[in-house]
Parts: sequence; C-alpha cells; structure tokens
Amino acid sequence: MKKSTAQLRLLAHARSGDKGNTANVGLIALEPEYYPILQREVTTARVARHFKGMVNGVERFELPNLNALNFLLHEALDGGGTISLKTDAQGKVFSTALLRMEIPVTPALARRLARK
Repeated sequence: MKKSTAQLRLLAHARSGDKGNTANVGLIALEPEYYPILQREVTTARVARHFKGMVNGVERFELPNLNALNFLLHEALDGGGTISLKTDAQGKVFSTALLRMEIPVTPALARRLARK
C-alpha cells in the first residue's frame, strides 16, 4: 500500500514570533477533525528534524480547546531580535517553514485534500 503524505498547510494555519532567543510557533487545525492528526504526527522529534541545524531543542504544548499546538523552538534566533544579525530575527517565517513539513495521512484524506 502506497503511503500518503500532505503538507501541513493543507491541514492547519500557523503564526510565529519571538520570545528572546526562542521562536514561538502556533499550529492551528483548519478543521476540528484534523487536530488529532496534528497531535499524533507533529511531534517534537519531527519538528526538530524539520528545523535541523536551525534550532537547539523543541517543546510542544497542546491546546485542545483551540485545536492547536504551540511549539517553542529554542536558540532559533541567534540571541534574539534586538541583537541578532539574522534576516528573520523575530522568527516570523518559522510558521511558513513549518507549514511546508509533510506528514503521513490516510489515502482517503490525501485525496480529499488534493481536491481543495
């Protein structure tokens, strides 16, 4: 059986910003039925691999009342917005980068998402 994947952008939207040297990314399910998929598939290990070489540690917090996950990406901002020479010192593009991550989904869901 062929494995199906989908980019997170088809299942969620995201916002990001900074807290000192830590980027903060909120991942919010587009539909309540997608939240359990996000919970299961968007793990700290998978997010850490996705941002390999860019962060030094990932924490995840679940917000089931919002159908959302919140990630702290530690040491992502080269010291923070006021002292960093990085192009994105406030971590605004981390949300877009996370939405490009692919996760496994059922073939039926992959077909449904492809039609959107």
